[in-house]
Amino acid sequence: MNRITISILAAATLFSAGCNPDLKSLNYDEINPSIFPTSEADVEALVIGAYYPLRGSWSNGIHSTSENGLMFVLDATTEILQGAYGIQQDASLHRYDPTTTGITRFYDTFYNKISSMTLSIDRITNSEVNDNIKKQGIAEIRCARGLLAYELFDLYGPIVVAPLEVLQNPLVEEPLPRLSHEEMVSFIEEDLLAAAEDLPAPEDAVYGRFSKGLAHMILIRLYLHEKRWNDVLTQANAIMEMNYYDLEDDYVSLWDVEAPTKSREVIWAIPADYAGTSENQWQMMVLPNNFPGRGGYGTIQSSWKFYDTFEEGDIRKTYLIAEYEGTDGVVYNRSNPGNYMQLGPLPLKIATDESRNTALTTVDIIMYRYADVLLSKAEALVNANSTVTEEAIDLVNIVRERANISLIELADYNDIESFNEMILLERSHEYWCENGQYRADLIRHEKYVEHADDLNGVASESAEYKTVFPFSLERISEGKGQFKQNPHYN
Repeated sequence: MNRITISILAAATLFSAGCNPDLKSLNYDEINPSIFPTSEADVEALVIGAYYPLRGSWSNGIHSTSENGLMFVLDATTEILQGAYGIQQDASLHRYDPTTTGITRFYDTFYNKISSMTLSIDRITNSEVNDNIKKQGIAEIRCARGLLAYELFDLYGPIVVAPLEVLQNPLVEEPLPRLSHEEMVSFIEEDLLAAAEDLPAPEDAVYGRFSKGLAHMILIRLYLHEKRWNDVLTQANAIMEMNYYDLEDDYVSLWDVEAPTKSREVIWAIPADYAGTSENQWQMMVLPNNFPGRGGYGTIQSSWKFYDTFEEGDIRKTYLIAEYEGTDGVVYNRSNPGNYMQLGPLPLKIATDESRNTALTTVDIIMYRYADVLLSKAEALVNANSTVTEEAIDLVNIVRERANISLIELADYNDIESFNEMILLERSHEYWCENGQYRADLIRHEKYVEHADDLNGVASESAEYKTVFPFSLERISEGKGQFKQNPHYN
């Protein structure tokens, strides 16, 4: 733990809309905790280290838009995405076990980043740096730690979180058990509540970095996970009372090549570049090799079942491509899918990047938007009181009106079951191929297995215990009896 490597190039890319090709990578190696950090630049380096695993890199960024990223795999466990091979097929069929590395890798690759963040917080706390710099740096790292811990918790259930005293004695081997459910929730909650206090307001935050809005947004996701409806309302109201966020008039433009750096809808986005430090590979993943002008690998499709759930004229399916003429002159669609659309349309979501002769793109990776606040509050209002209200309907209609579809009426959704079915559908339409959280939405409403079985029929291998992923055999072995596998995966 005394060797921390931080890429300044990666940070510069994350925190700006562009990329400077003249930037050089600098390494902080053999850090001595007794003398580091001693300056604002040192604190910034530690903060950058906390952002590093959250970027969009194929090799070690959890928000990669490839098969190594959360969105790809998590949406593939739902009707939003399907695959004919690889981890995308395993995810679609819910065919995963402790040997499925495409599933277990998220914990294996990223759990120790939480420990690194814990050490960074301690080092900043005990430094002689200006208190305001300390406060800001610790807030960003606690937000990063809370976000990453929430994402792993959402995938696997409670995880191992090493206490500081263990991390400060790395030569002493001490296998640790996973936290209890209550301890895990409290750990995430405390980080995010503390971060929300000291992070900058959204209007003051640098694009690509954390703000109070994001800390409240991740708390919403945590409280939705726990069905703590009144706490969801508290966090949603906190965001709305900032009087900063609003929906963009043009939904589709959010995923244009020009970064939405001034958008009042974006709560957090990860800037993408061509340098490979935080890249957006989605165009390459989705587009077939015969797609005109922008051929890719064609690794993933949506499902026709999902496509058919959209209402006529819904602008949110603009880049859910149901037909194209290939470079071979053949028109591919549902009736003539070839090997390119046999499962469903092409889920591009983002604009094609015409400026480069490559399937990579600089379209930024949008993680959280204000629309999520509105739909989360609507869901919480109804489920907190087991009553569908006009206020909840109005919140949903704000999102639907922007989508250019008809408004719903209270009379059509006046019971909690029909409302929850509707809100799930709205979530899938609004957030497909963004942050992968639709899987958690289905699990929350006990629809995860049902939707998988409905999509895949007799090929489905879904089961209730698969609402959490397995840990790898390596992690179980390392735990020496202290680290317990999730039920039914032994």
